[in-house]
Amino acid sequence: MRLLVTGHTGYIGSVLSGVLLEKGYSVTGFDIDYYDGCELFPTPYSVPQIKKDIRDVSAEDLKDVDAIIHLAGLSNDPLGELSPGLTDDINLKATIRLAELAKRRGVKRFIYASSQSMYGISKVDVELDEDDSEKNPLTAYARTKWEAEQALKKMASKDFLVVCFRPSTVFGASPKLRVDIVYNNLLACAFTTGRIEIKSDGTAWRPVVHVRDVSQAFIAGLEAPAELVAGQSFNVGIPDGNFSVRQLAEAAQRSVPGSTLVFTGEHGSDTRTYRVSFKKILTILKDHYQPQWDLDKGGRELVELFKKVGFREDWFRGRRCNRLAQIKSLLDTNRLDRELRMIHGSVGR
Repeated sequence: MRLLVTGHTGYIGSVLSGVLLEKGYSVTGFDIDYYDGCELFPTPYSVPQIKKDIRDVSAEDLKDVDAIIHLAGLSNDPLGELSPGLTDDINLKATIRLAELAKRRGVKRFIYASSQSMYGISKVDVELDEDDSEKNPLTAYARTKWEAEQALKKMASKDFLVVCFRPSTVFGASPKLRVDIVYNNLLACAFTTGRIEIKSDGTAWRPVVHVRDVSQAFIAGLEAPAELVAGQSFNVGIPDGNFSVRQLAEAAQRSVPGSTLVFTGEHGSDTRTYRVSFKKILTILKDHYQPQWDLDKGGRELVELFKKVGFREDWFRGRRCNRLAQIKSLLDTNRLDRELRMIHGSVGR
């Protein structure tokens, strides 16, 4: 099967592409490379790449493609709020256009990387499910993910399968590591400073999932029978995969012995709290999605990576592993214009 993976050089994509190659898929990448130069270690494989803005995708780019895994986009709420109009252009309009072109070119499956952020702030006495729980997108990023899902499903047909995956907050090692996401952040803080500072009271809930388990979910979207996945959305996580921030911090402390856990409480209770159900993916896709990673296994993996690359505090706090900081740096140094388009054809470090 010939695959196009958009956003293949990002945090998830640089892991997913390697897993796909290991399974024997033919992979072509499509990425503008905003984060070129941010690698912690060389990507241990190479794939053909279409280096292009997702807003500029053409029908020719999709020639001979059997399936698409669509990861590309502004990747979190802070980036989405940088320019809500651009978030619509990149995360919503470009996604719809890509799918329209794909359907016309005869692409058989379209696997969409969506987000749990569409649930917004919710009560934590119930776990949110994919189909019946209220959607309350509070940011441009969350809204565009939800609207894209709805638009994609309307385009689906028997010859154009659409399936949407909503990953929990991702953690784990990657050549393009991010530490602006909760568990990676806590681990990186512990490793580089010896302290884990929690500015809330630690009671807020977060679902988390390892990057390799997320990759397996996308592969399930490729391989599972159509009757199981067509037109469906799946929360991606692990059994008992909801944790309080305190529990995540304590897991980070276990992985970095000697680190100090400090709850300052200066921000009080964190309103961004939610718990998510993973019953659907763990039952319907049980033969295709079997997560392998927990907090402690992932924590050990990250600490080993930090030691291997000599991970430093300036990497933890700087743009190398923080997406918004990198984009702002590219803007400030005139390597991106205000439409987030590359200037002079190169981003680089």
